[in-house]
Amino acid sequence: MSLKSENIRNIAITGHGGCGKTTFTEGILYASGVVNRFGKVEDGNTVSDYHKDEIEKMMSINSSLTNTMWKDSKGNDIKINIIDTPGFMDFVGEVRAALYVADTAVIMVDAFKGIEVGTESSFMMTNEFENNVIFLINKLDTENANYKLTVENIKESFGSRVAVVQFPVNEGEGFDSVVDVIRMKILRFKNDGKGEYTEEEIPHALKEKANEYHQKFVECIAEEDEELLAKFFEEGANLTEEEINFGLLKGMRERKLFPVFCMSASLNLGTRDILDFISNYTESPMDKPAEIGRRPHSDDPIEIPPKIDGEPTIFIFKTVSEKNIGELSFFRVYSGKVSSGLDMINEANGKSERLSQLYSMNGKERKEMSEVVCGDIAGVVKLKDSHTNNTLSSKNYPVVLPEINFPKPNMTLAIVAKNKGDEDKIATSLHSLHEEDPTFIVHYNTETAQTLISGQGEIHLNTVLNRMKSKYNLEVDVTDPKIPYRETIRSAVNDSEFKHKKQSGGRGQFGHVHLKIEPLERGKGFEFVNAIVGGVVPGRFVPAVEKGLIEILNSGVMIGCKVIDVRVTLFDGSYHNVDSDEISFKIAASQAFRKGFKEANPVILEPIYDVEVVFPEEFMGAVSGDISSRRGRIHGMDVFGKLQKITCQMPLSEMNDYSTKLRSLTQGRGYYDRNFSHYEDVPKEVEMKIIAEYEKEKETA
Repeated sequence: MSLKSENIRNIAITGHGGCGKTTFTEGILYASGVVNRFGKVEDGNTVSDYHKDEIEKMMSINSSLTNTMWKDSKGNDIKINIIDTPGFMDFVGEVRAALYVADTAVIMVDAFKGIEVGTESSFMMTNEFENNVIFLINKLDTENANYKLTVENIKESFGSRVAVVQFPVNEGEGFDSVVDVIRMKILRFKNDGKGEYTEEEIPHALKEKANEYHQKFVECIAEEDEELLAKFFEEGANLTEEEINFGLLKGMRERKLFPVFCMSASLNLGTRDILDFISNYTESPMDKPAEIGRRPHSDDPIEIPPKIDGEPTIFIFKTVSEKNIGELSFFRVYSGKVSSGLDMINEANGKSERLSQLYSMNGKERKEMSEVVCGDIAGVVKLKDSHTNNTLSSKNYPVVLPEINFPKPNMTLAIVAKNKGDEDKIATSLHSLHEEDPTFIVHYNTETAQTLISGQGEIHLNTVLNRMKSKYNLEVDVTDPKIPYRETIRSAVNDSEFKHKKQSGGRGQFGHVHLKIEPLERGKGFEFVNAIVGGVVPGRFVPAVEKGLIEILNSGVMIGCKVIDVRVTLFDGSYHNVDSDEISFKIAASQAFRKGFKEANPVILEPIYDVEVVFPEEFMGAVSGDISSRRGRIHGMDVFGKLQKITCQMPLSEMNDYSTKLRSLTQGRGYYDRNFSHYEDVPKEVEMKIIAEYEKEKETA
């Protein structure tokens, strides 16, 4: 059967960690017949959490692609592509990639915990990617469930566009029924695990409450259209079914309506009516406006409309390395259709790629596809030179789609191979792990001679290193990265002299210089001035003086870190006709600088970062106190939806464990972002400690 693009729905299931996303995904697959047993996270047998580390930790680490078929109200077979995303903030890059290719975000909210950091984060990303939004209030079968308060929290956080579609009849441990205020019926769920339900009339005791919710819902619908709004004011809530459907479709697609549903993912209650809603009212790829890309090697914009018969264009949003098959790339078709054997061009590097086997994915299970049509999402194996964020297009219509803007890292560690000789293998494995996860960054710092790995937090980096061990059998020792301090001076030294003289039989060495050393404005770097008059230092030796200075600037004087923002003037010296050479003047220059630097009121500078910390209000005292203890300076506090945001500056040397500490202080609900700001003087007591540690390292080296 040929799949029609208008019958595709692409959804990403998002929300805070532990809100039930993977269980809901499992429920969809079970209710729709894709699987014949309802897997559980705690048993490690769900379709979407299939990696070893996910099973061990009982949490999603990767976004996972699944799909199913469901009939809409007209009897059409609708293919629903489902991307189950992680909820822990260390893996937010996975959520961004999923929402980039999804048309609808299903945001799950815990009925007891309410709005959490992951909820806020997911919603903010839907603003960026312009997804349809559906809210699911989950865990209504738990003792502490509070539907009314949760709805109030959602409305307070996300505005008047939030519209209640269902409310529970009996929340708590006996939960098995909801009132649907669109159909104005009670949906009574069977306890069969497949989410079957019957429709019943609303009893008199609930009629008033149902009418009130129905009135509010219809008002939300009417607000999306002037004619409907006029009719609403004239006739109240008496809109026809066709008018409600029209308003629903319009409101969803224009992001003016965020419907709220009730469910219990663990009991698989509410799943079927949510699938009905997704099939009937959320956007298909053909409803989307044209994507705006650009021409290769140009900033000229170009449209990529979702045409079934258009030139093929695909975007790779995720790359994984799987045993037995190698690299597997997940992609969405934005124009045309693709089939096995098709040749395409990777517009990032100009290289040709032939699409080999194409797969429909359900977790780790693959089913070969002959073609993938516009709007569909699938996997392809063994692309040679294409990875996450690459666009593949046809020779006839070369385009580049915008890249996913992944979050910057906020934690860095230094690593050293445990076994000598593994360095090259480790470098190769780290590169492969970066291709799989662009939020994992690898960098060799030539200044500190350390291999640095950076990511979203301690759990993120530990997960990557565990994968390196299990997949490649490679182990590393982890240390804190050296801080790239800087050295500079605060006053000038008008004459720092050094005479290098060495005689050991035969030709000797002789170099003699007088230097003036003075500070420059921050950011001016290094300036060398040749003020020699009368040839007291021959011109052929002046470049050697400058080289000697550059070497000592790079290696440092106080703690082995770069010297910045100084001007050095060579104004006098002497030479020997026979013994003088370049090496002698390099040595003389570096020693004269070392001597003068120590007399010029030297200081150590440390990198300062701009930091934004987001967290629930109840942790304000703990978070602000911790910032102060890290020598942080708070510049401002602001409300961020239901959360608080502190803007501050903090020294990099105090931030090594900050990601872990912040999570600990906020029960896992806080996160932060940082950007380098500037260098500034280290306090004297800290400077003394840094110098003492450096001297100790030198002695033991």
